[in-house]
Amino acid sequence: MASQNWSRRGLLGAAAALGTTAAFGGVPAFAGTPGLVRRGRPVLTHGVQTGDAYDGAASVWTRADRVGRMLVEVSDRPDLRRAHTVLGPVLGPGTDFTGRTRLRGLRAGTRTYYRVRVVGERGAESEPLTGSLSVPGARDDLSFVWTGDIAGQGWGINSDIGGMRIFEAMRRVRPDFYLCSGDTVYADGPLTESVTLPDGRVWRNVVTPEKSKVAETLAEYRGQFAYNLLDANVRRFFAEVPQLNQWDDHEVTNNWYPGEILDDPRYTEKRVDVLAARSRQAFYEWTPIAPGPVYKKVSYGPLLDVFVLDMRTYKDANDGNVYADPRRGLLGETQRRWLTEGLRRSTATWKIIANDLPIGLVVPDGPAAQEGVAQGDDGAPLGREREFAGILRDAHRHGVTGIVFVTADVHYTAAHHYDPARAAIGDFTPFWEFVSGPANAGAFGPNALDGTFGPTAAFVHAPPVANTSPMDGFQHFGEVRIDRRSKDLTVNLRDLDGAVLWTKTLRA
Repeated sequence: MASQNWSRRGLLGAAAALGTTAAFGGVPAFAGTPGLVRRGRPVLTHGVQTGDAYDGAASVWTRADRVGRMLVEVSDRPDLRRAHTVLGPVLGPGTDFTGRTRLRGLRAGTRTYYRVRVVGERGAESEPLTGSLSVPGARDDLSFVWTGDIAGQGWGINSDIGGMRIFEAMRRVRPDFYLCSGDTVYADGPLTESVTLPDGRVWRNVVTPEKSKVAETLAEYRGQFAYNLLDANVRRFFAEVPQLNQWDDHEVTNNWYPGEILDDPRYTEKRVDVLAARSRQAFYEWTPIAPGPVYKKVSYGPLLDVFVLDMRTYKDANDGNVYADPRRGLLGETQRRWLTEGLRRSTATWKIIANDLPIGLVVPDGPAAQEGVAQGDDGAPLGREREFAGILRDAHRHGVTGIVFVTADVHYTAAHHYDPARAAIGDFTPFWEFVSGPANAGAFGPNALDGTFGPTAAFVHAPPVANTSPMDGFQHFGEVRIDRRSKDLTVNLRDLDGAVLWTKTLRA
């Protein structure tokens, strides 16, 4: 399963023979580092996670409470007999004591089981944590779940209702992977210990110091990502289901764009670019995905390619969104070209485009500016609509089929069908966009649909009032299943406890 395997006994024996300094890569890991020398055994503080599980490989993540070497035992058996050990990195303060290890040579179509330990000073070893994952094979059905908008609008972990139990509902459908469509955290949404609802009920939050104010420092951004992992449902889900992660705005601050200077008295650091850099570092430290561009294509054999977009890093400024400048947009020239060419070259039956901002929903940013693609003018494409008109036009002219968009962002669930017969332009192939969320955040909606690309809402499930708490439901996730024989794709839009609200099968 891996090109470099170590037995646990051999590694610990080498550590004892070579001494602590040699075992930790020639660096005296504990000497002279204030606050890191602790008595007893290391502790894995926030569970284990897996990510980027494709092409026979996957990454395993953990965090320790002190400096130590990460070890991962891997087996095809749930009892981990005959497991082999993969040597991971030294976890230290430079990454907030987080780290990930890449497992290779995993057998497709077979569930892989793993056990994670950290070896600290003088061979002191943490209690292990276990998990499992599957890497889909070409002969397997495929499935994944998606949602976004986690722990926002003041609604955090509430033990009275079982915590963030939507993650347990997602775990029960046993997907091959999980796509987080952005707003992984709400770094701009402080929590209070309690919130009184309009009917007198009281919502009680778990609160940490980092979640008590807007995040500005690197430590505060790290605390945003650490917070979600305090929830047992989240930890259990992440231990079993590999992740693909996008980011949107609330990982940094609401509706941000590069170069923005904040006019918000809550912040002492007003430069969004500085805040975004700190959040990005924390994002990659605390998720199991590899650092690099957020946008990427992930292939799952002949049935599915997933195009994960980044509609935030290269975003133009929020204004009225009615410009004609072809150089502006949400994706930037390089990502736009990558997506266009990637769709042309894809031979997969289905091309899922994970867009963290919806195509046809109007998402205002104040009274005069727009946050997303649409702006409410049903006519010919303007502003950011021109960018997606070009992408859809190129796909249509090159005969690309099987494009489906999945997104979150607007805090309700919906199914939108786009058809040139209803649109202001006709040069694209009909497609579906499915919206799902939030996951333990305030529920809103529905938003207005812009008619430029001819959308119609086939299904909408939204709350009666804005910022409805998770206590009243209206939390959602979507599920995609692809049958390997028929190649048909089925979408289930599900509620907080996993009940199917609406389903649609698209023929290959």
